[in-house]
Amino acid sequence: MTIKVGDKLPAGAFKTKTADGPKEISSDALFAGKTVVLFSVPGAFTPTCDAKHLPGFVQHAAEFKAKGVDTIACMAVNDMFVMSAWGNHSHVDDKVLMLADGNGDYTRALGLELDARGFGMGMRGQRFAIVAKNGVATHVNIEGPGEFRVSAAEHVLSQL
Repeated sequence: MTIKVGDKLPAGAFKTKTADGPKEISSDALFAGKTVVLFSVPGAFTPTCDAKHLPGFVQHAAEFKAKGVDTIACMAVNDMFVMSAWGNHSHVDDKVLMLADGNGDYTRALGLELDARGFGMGMRGQRFAIVAKNGVATHVNIEGPGEFRVSAAEHVLSQL
């Protein structure tokens, strides 16, 4: 079942690479008591994701913070090392938290998996953006196939 507005974000965990090595972040730690924008891309370094999706959130990070967003998090069905390298390449610094859902477990829990085997990419996550307050989805923006509109930083900002 696909997540919708009013649903509690599912329990789960993400991996991230820190200066001290790999770290696991639980969904409770990510969402509890905070306003979070979680956006997902089909893959790090893929054309739209790398040229538009992630850069939009980096560029508008201060505007999100000014509107009360505590954390902007980028998630992909990639490993933590790829997500870290992509974050470094994209100069995210502390503006966007780069989260790996390496096995796609959290993506499946959201009901937002994407069969990208036709592109040689295996199972991935759909392109989406969710705004959550204290772990409850207030906005769920899921892109149609090949689209990049409702999950863009500018659109999400307009909803806050």
